[in-house]
Amino acid sequence: MSELNIGKYFTTGEFAKLCNVKKQTLIHYDEIGLLTPDIKNEMGYRYYSYQQFEVFSVISLLKEFNMPLKEIKWFLTNRSPIGLIELFKEKSLELEKKIKNLHRMQKIIETKISLTEKALCIDDSQITLRPEEEEWLYLSGSILNSSDAEFLKATSDFLDFCHENEFYSGFPIGAMISKEKIIGGDHDNYSFLYTKGIAAADPLAFHAKPKGLYVVAYHKGSYEHISETYEKIIRFMEHENLNIKSFAYEEYILDEVSVKGYENYLTEIKVEVEGKRAIV
Repeated sequence: MSELNIGKYFTTGEFAKLCNVKKQTLIHYDEIGLLTPDIKNEMGYRYYSYQQFEVFSVISLLKEFNMPLKEIKWFLTNRSPIGLIELFKEKSLELEKKIKNLHRMQKIIETKISLTEKALCIDDSQITLRPEEEEWLYLSGSILNSSDAEFLKATSDFLDFCHENEFYSGFPIGAMISKEKIIGGDHDNYSFLYTKGIAAADPLAFHAKPKGLYVVAYHKGSYEHISETYEKIIRFMEHENLNIKSFAYEEYILDEVSVKGYENYLTEIKVEVEGKRAIV
């Protein structure tokens, strides 16, 4: 082999630098027959062609999919255009799923940031009356008048279903309480659990939280004392000449993820109302 020809090839060190790996990695790949240098002279020196950079890139790509070196070697040993197309189509689908999952994770993080920033700016001592836009909620099965065991089972099933179908997007799991239970003071007797959706893809599965006027209040502390906040809401409604229209919607906006201890929890309560006062 002439010096001129060798000059067209990379030494092991040069090729390792090009590939951003240690020389030992290339030596190991050679030893296991995964990536053999184009030239290995009588002195044992290895030389790599620039075309082999593409092979190394494919090896690195497949490793990112946690494909074992033994399987990568089998693919390269038996490579063909059809084989490449089939393998890369499979990996493309895997990558698409990973990207989708990463976007979902980013959405969860962004939602948590937004909700927590909002919570820090709230005056939780105030009760307000404000218009709300329509929201789509995915509901659990009915949990009205359920026993403790039935409630836990329904909650577990609902959370499992939400995660399996990737409904969870960072919003807290909320609870709906009927007009009758609010008036009767039975504030822990929920009708449904819910999580916020993005569209009514299945009208049988989604509930539209109506556009309309809502009394909005915040409960600071343990849920054991939430009746006190509902009493304040009722007094506010009486003063404003309002009636409960349908449901109250409860959501934690500060919970165990962001604060320590039930006494620091913050629950947002929205009660749909109607009355003489017009929507502003």
